[in-house]
Amino acid sequence: MDNNVLIKTEGLSKIYQMEATQVVALHDINLVINHNEYVAIMGPSGSGKTTLMSILGCLDSPTDGKYYLDGQDISSLDDNQLAEIRNRKIGFVFQTFNLLPRANCIKNVELPLIYSGVSKEERHQRAIKALQDVGLGDRLTHKPTELSGGQRQRVAIARALVNNPNLIFADEPTGNLDTRTGEEIMKLFADLWKKGNSIILVTHEEDIARHAHRIIKLRDGVIIDDFRNPNPIFV
Repeated sequence: MDNNVLIKTEGLSKIYQMEATQVVALHDINLVINHNEYVAIMGPSGSGKTTLMSILGCLDSPTDGKYYLDGQDISSLDDNQLAEIRNRKIGFVFQTFNLLPRANCIKNVELPLIYSGVSKEERHQRAIKALQDVGLGDRLTHKPTELSGGQRQRVAIARALVNNPNLIFADEPTGNLDTRTGEEIMKLFADLWKKGNSIILVTHEEDIARHAHRIIKLRDGVIIDDFRNPNPIFV
């Protein structure tokens, strides 16, 4: 496989069994994403975009087909193996931030490092560095309830970056933010891309998708369009 290929799927499908009914969430997805691409996956509710992100992010396994991440066949790995891949290679940013309300910024950002077995001192220093990198060096000991929505999302981005992943998934990352704050967060993703990260953005909003260099559109579990964005925002 080409060394520049980060993600490759072959005939990827996902079927959910709902009592006596089968729901086809994804059907025959064939996709190649290279290192340092900035991709938006778009589609309405029920299109399969979140299911696709879950499989590509090693949160779920396909029913059929193959998925290769950095040349490794991920399709048949068990839950523990998937968790190890996630912790080493992938960072996640979610619409709802998913922060621990009683923990300060440093403690929230340290979490992935605890699962990686990193020493307490190194965890502390890496969390501080990640928070400084997203512009929160003056909010290190604040708790989520003491931060604005945009600041909470920056904490979530710092947590996604603290393990130095080369692949970042952002699932509706501006969904709970006002327009101005959302643009600030999207500028931060553009900066991360410029530093060499691969970014996959999941959204149903056209104006958010236009920040990406490539837009993949899903409908009813199939890819209906995949094109280069000639004028990505902030790049």
